[in-house]
This record gives sequence, C-alpha cells and structure tokens, in this order.
Amino acid sequence: MKYTVVYLPSAEQQLAELWLKAADPAAVTLASDKIDQLLKIDPLAVGESRVSTLRILFEEPIAVVYDVRESDFVVKVWAVWQWKSRSGFGA
Repeated sequence: MKYTVVYLPSAEQQLAELWLKAADPAAVTLASDKIDQLLKIDPLAVGESRVSTLRILFEEPIAVVYDVRESDFVVKVWAVWQWKSRSGFGA
C-alpha cells in the first residue's frame, strides 16, 4: 500500500525558500521528488531512525525529518533544510 506524504506548512515554506535561493533549483526539485517517491513506497525502509518516532532522510542537496503513522499510511514531513555530503557526492 502506498503512503500519503503530507508536509507541515512550515516544511513547505522551508522547501520553497530553499528552491528560491538555490544555485540549482532543478536539483532541489529532483531531490524533493525522489524523497516523496521513497516516502510513498516504504518510509520505514529509508532514512535513519532518530528520537522517538522521527526519522531523517538525506537526498542531496536537501534533507527532511519525518514520522510515519503506519495505522493510516501517512508520512508527515516536519522540516526541510539544505544538506551537502562531506564528499560532495551525495549520501
């Protein structure tokens, strides 16, 4: 079953600001789209566990914090920020 991915308004705003300020807005769009697809398919199989039910997922040039409500197949994205791997080649 597919999950529904929902962004909090603050996370939507963060993503929009990153896109507007990005040197390469297309890269932000591609990363965001990939994150959405990964979270829709199996959000517990991607990313890394954090405090409580929160998880973190990196897809250069952005990262997200999210949680998963398995009972109703909803993924809630709490925050989005700019991220670059140390190597410069992604996660």
